[in-house]
Amino acid sequence: MSTVTETRSRTTLPTTGTAPTHPRLVAWLDEVVDLCQPDAIHYCDGSDAEWDTLVELLVEAGTVVRLNPDLKPNSIYARTDPDDVARVEDSTFICSIDERNAGPTNNWMDPVQMKRIMTDLYDGCMRGRTMYVMPFCMGHLDAEDPKFGVEVSDSAYVALSMRIMTRMGAETLRTMEENDADFVPCLHSVGMPLEPGMDDVAWPCNETKYIVHFPEERMVWSYGSGYGGNSLLGKKCYALRIASVMARDEGWLAEHMLILKLISPEGRQFHIAAAFPSACGKTNLAMLQPTVPGWHVETLGDDIAWLRFGSDGRLYATNPETGFFGVAPGTSMETNPNAMLTIEGGNSIFTNVGLTPDGDVWWEGMTAEKPGTLTDWKGRIWHGATGPEGGRPDEKAAHPNSRFCTPIDQCPILSEDYERPRGVPLDAIIFGGRRENTVPLVTQSRDWRHGVFMGATCSSESTAAAKGAIGVLRRDPMAMLPFIGYHVADYVQHWLDIGKETDADLLPKIFYVNWFRRDADGRFMWPGFGENSRVLKWVAERIQGTADAVETPIGLLPAEGSLDVDGLNIPADDLAEVIGYWSQEWRDEVPRIGRWFDTFGWRLPREMVDELVGLEVALGKQPTR
Repeated sequence: MSTVTETRSRTTLPTTGTAPTHPRLVAWLDEVVDLCQPDAIHYCDGSDAEWDTLVELLVEAGTVVRLNPDLKPNSIYARTDPDDVARVEDSTFICSIDERNAGPTNNWMDPVQMKRIMTDLYDGCMRGRTMYVMPFCMGHLDAEDPKFGVEVSDSAYVALSMRIMTRMGAETLRTMEENDADFVPCLHSVGMPLEPGMDDVAWPCNETKYIVHFPEERMVWSYGSGYGGNSLLGKKCYALRIASVMARDEGWLAEHMLILKLISPEGRQFHIAAAFPSACGKTNLAMLQPTVPGWHVETLGDDIAWLRFGSDGRLYATNPETGFFGVAPGTSMETNPNAMLTIEGGNSIFTNVGLTPDGDVWWEGMTAEKPGTLTDWKGRIWHGATGPEGGRPDEKAAHPNSRFCTPIDQCPILSEDYERPRGVPLDAIIFGGRRENTVPLVTQSRDWRHGVFMGATCSSESTAAAKGAIGVLRRDPMAMLPFIGYHVADYVQHWLDIGKETDADLLPKIFYVNWFRRDADGRFMWPGFGENSRVLKWVAERIQGTADAVETPIGLLPAEGSLDVDGLNIPADDLAEVIGYWSQEWRDEVPRIGRWFDTFGWRLPREMVDELVGLEVALGKQPTR
């Protein structure tokens, strides 16, 4: 309960929109209003008129500017506070009742203690602000088991973003009320109440930040940050951290994966899910434009996949989101033309990129030539030749983790299968990471268990998507390290258990890729981007049984001549290096994996120990090189 003298109730505050009648939602909203004490309430309906109204409010507040409607129709541009630019993993908590269930990869605090801290922070936190109520659905409303949530926030920027990223609004609320549906309550505040006479700032936030998950209660609380990954609570917080716990309890998987459809020249379709750490090419692969003649890709999602068994015993994948929240730098017509065409459709939010004088956006890698002058992500005049005025010449116009938030239905290669409520049957799962050495271009697992081992030992140099050091090598199991809502060892065990739920022949084949190997001079050895379609072709041919592979201690690698490199200008030595493996590098890798597994403690599945021992024994029989 709030301790402030003046109290306000939901029924007496100024309101806009249609108030809900869902009993449990009404009761929760009463509690939130009593605690956070907003000045007004807006019940979001997700309409175009609402978008226009909220955009105008944010323009007046100086939070966003409208972009040139001829260049980016119905789109806006925002700059965050320089200290609010990425996920804050050190302030992200899994507050399970038992600390042991959070595991070694999560921050934990006793939920009673955390609620006491958060309640004190939330006390009066929305004074002077409007509280936005956003009913949303992750996945399709007509799915067999739709997953609902309601986010409450004092940020109109969040409300606009949630409209793009989720099925948010009146139709969702109506479905919830008709079915008396359960929902995940998600409470967010920027943590900057406005007292009478106090001036607001363009990007309100707080130095104190918490992103807190209560897995047993299926609840998310966030405070102090307006950045998307910390404030769009339907995304990583619900769709991965909370949903991973739901999935464990209900027998499915919630994963940090893209979903694509690969179509051969003969019209054969392959559905593939792929898990990479943030900023390692998920969006580029999801919207791939193949260079191999006759092959096509359609996208179903670029970030999150929910995997459930169908009645036929196969794993089906759905994308619970309705938008792309993509990393901007490096995205161009050369690297990802379909993403650029999606953005050109407008109706988008751009955050922390550069703003050009003609009201368009720009970021590093978009064009070969830098603009002469623009306004950078910190609001400074920035010159292509000399950098920002008053800053260092090497400072970028766009933050490395700057983002575009864009509706998925504008994607020119969106698959019609995206609208299938139960999803698509998976033929393959691909894991990947960013490694300069050791890991080959593509490896196929021997079986499901070996594939889980490959996923559990994923490793990657860290990126700008999370606050902290860049370039540090860390293990990232299934690219889910920051997003597993329970003990990592139990998560790996759940993957193993999933593989026992159906016939082995019905399970997706598992592969591992690494686009990022470098030579001694630091040069990337594989061209990547559209050329990655050559790897997808090999994956498809392995599924069909028409491509050859060589058995090695680390898995199945492309046999000589089986990877289509026709028309690819790559030296033979480089190709051999990038698709091969060197036993000494892997001998060095074994103890690193062992140290990683040591962190799992006694819960480490025995199957993972057996896989590691088997790898070590097999490598011992190999030549040094």
